[in-house]
Amino acid sequence: MKVEKFETEYAGKKLIVEHGRLAHQAGASVTVQLGNTMVLATATMSKSGRDGMDFFPLMVDYEERYSAVGKIKGPRFLKREGRPSNDAVLTGRMIDRGIRPLFPEGLRNEVQVVIMPLSFDGDVKPDILGMIAATIALDISDIPFNGPITGCRIGMVNGEMIVNPSVDELEFAELNLILMGDGNRITMVDCDAREIPDDTMIKAFEMSFPVMDSIVKLMDKIKKKIGKEKIKNEDLTWSVDLSDEDKKVVDKIKKKAIPQLDKYLFSTPKGSKGERKKIIKELEELLIAEFSKKLKTKDRDEEETGSYLKKLMKKFFFDFIEEQVTESILKDDKRVDGRKLDEIRDLSAEVGMIPRCHGTGLFNRGETQVLSFCTLGAPGDDLIVESMEKDEKKKYFHHYNFLPFSVGEVKFMRGAGRREIGHGSLAEKALVPVLPGQGDFPYTIRVVSEVLGSNGSSSMASTCGSTLALMDAGVPIRKPVAGMAMGLASRGKKWKVLTDLQDLEDGNGGMDFKFTSTEEGITAIQMDTKTPGLGMDIIKATFPQMRKAINEVLDILKKAIPEPRKEISEFAPRIISLTIDPEKIGDIIGPGGKMIRGMCEDFEVQIDVEDDGTVMITSENAANAKLAEKKIRSIVRTLEVGDIFDEAVVVKIMPFGAFVKLTEKVDGLLHVSELEWGHVDKVTDKVSVGDKIRVKIIAIDRGKVEASMKALLPRPEGAVDKPRRPPRRRPPNKGSKNTSRR
Repeated sequence: MKVEKFETEYAGKKLIVEHGRLAHQAGASVTVQLGNTMVLATATMSKSGRDGMDFFPLMVDYEERYSAVGKIKGPRFLKREGRPSNDAVLTGRMIDRGIRPLFPEGLRNEVQVVIMPLSFDGDVKPDILGMIAATIALDISDIPFNGPITGCRIGMVNGEMIVNPSVDELEFAELNLILMGDGNRITMVDCDAREIPDDTMIKAFEMSFPVMDSIVKLMDKIKKKIGKEKIKNEDLTWSVDLSDEDKKVVDKIKKKAIPQLDKYLFSTPKGSKGERKKIIKELEELLIAEFSKKLKTKDRDEEETGSYLKKLMKKFFFDFIEEQVTESILKDDKRVDGRKLDEIRDLSAEVGMIPRCHGTGLFNRGETQVLSFCTLGAPGDDLIVESMEKDEKKKYFHHYNFLPFSVGEVKFMRGAGRREIGHGSLAEKALVPVLPGQGDFPYTIRVVSEVLGSNGSSSMASTCGSTLALMDAGVPIRKPVAGMAMGLASRGKKWKVLTDLQDLEDGNGGMDFKFTSTEEGITAIQMDTKTPGLGMDIIKATFPQMRKAINEVLDILKKAIPEPRKEISEFAPRIISLTIDPEKIGDIIGPGGKMIRGMCEDFEVQIDVEDDGTVMITSENAANAKLAEKKIRSIVRTLEVGDIFDEAVVVKIMPFGAFVKLTEKVDGLLHVSELEWGHVDKVTDKVSVGDKIRVKIIAIDRGKVEASMKALLPRPEGAVDKPRRPPRRRPPNKGSKNTSRR
């Protein structure tokens, strides 16, 4: 196959797209390179769809490879990539959310997009290249896809907007905004920020449009030169089409149903999702019963007609209801629960309702209910994260659980999936900008959000629950953070933005635009849509409506708990922090870790030592922590003449004096002449092994330390210090040579 290469300028570097060298049997494949970071993407579609499939089976997999960074990593006895890291899952989800709206509705062929970084130079992140490569592969393949679109990252460092910031720049960035779009519309947003004002965020969105437009123009050139002809509709698998007879019946049912919607759909102001489902089901059964009599024929009796209508209803009725909800909003500003377009459902917040937990927060918004738990741990309880791009230790992490009972369903529970990882990450990012530094609050912090009821944006409720739990636990966060999901009702060029969307409002033509923010500015954004994309007019209209809603939620949170508790829970561990000379870290660790392990076992504490000499002792028993601190200070203490020890322990008695333990590593000689003023016949007349005595260091010579009790006693009148005779040297053995110099 002929190798084709395309180049353009992107963020000051050469962007290279290559086709025809790798993965020839895939539906389409390309590599994209920027700097020395290179990504391979493939797009492949099955020949046909599976029978009975009622959704579009799109699979997007971001496959990390340690070879891309030139490292051998992974478990010791496996040394290969295992389950995808959270970073890989989140990148795959971003690309999925960006491309999914651009496939034709009703397609049932399986489509798989695989993105594999081949090289990572540590400077250019591969996620944006993965977005570009994935959409090019789809665009040049025979797979039906309404592209092209591309990925773009806008950063802000020291107040300056940057296109595609480097890894180093992102480390200090106040904004990391990732988008997918084509220069006119946006299909995906993922953002973390450090309290960015709304108007600044809008400018970042606007900055991305020309950047994406320039890449899309390159994609158009690539498609014209090497793109395959798209497969025709008749050769694809689609959701079961309606026959001409079916369509006539459907039109009759819709015509009959519309006048009854006020009674059956809009008659439950403030009603629950379950109540709406029940009422809609009643309408469905009523229509089936009525048309079973009307449509029966000689060849098909009433019962058979009823069975036919039930199957037909499954194909269109729910979508029809969502369409009518959208139409009602667009035409009359009318929502199913009677709310105004910018109105939030009933809100409530509580803290501290669960005993023994370090901190808890319960947040309710309509039928969405989240209970969040905050647990404080030792510095050594941090989360070790290993991925292709980085290895790090996280002192704060959030886990999100969504159990089937939260939506009234019965399902197998198989642990956290891609959705749980994504929602948990969003709520985690939301709180990071307001957390205290390690120097101010050395604890490892874990927050778990349990979704107990869900009807609209449990991830934003988890953000609110996390704020409550952290403040209840006494974590000194700088400000509370609230979350809100904004929706959209649209048909063609007509659209209206919704505050706090729920169940039936999230149909075709909708969006899920999630914001988390303090009073000062935005901390995270995530958006996906069921439209071909959002223009700047919709984005700009969303911000003021979002800000009004966020402020309302913040008021509710502050009523529940105005500020973080001054003291942490009585059940939380206590941490004592001290700083030692880094050169003495080895003294605390001991040979093979023997010293530090012994202290942990003896005092029932956890001891964490940082490279800069910071030592943190964690224990639920404050007295034990103090004892461990005392021993560590003793180990690393530098002795000086004049130092006083109040509890030096006598460890050995000799005829000429006693040895006393001054630190864990140093014993001092307490000469018999230093026991008291005046003559002492026997050392044992004054001290015994095990006695705790008060001494003062009077001399240090070449590591030898001399201590004195006498120096701490009042000097009697006329008392004179007698010089101590130096010890006699043993004469050399006969025959030995004296090699000392004169």
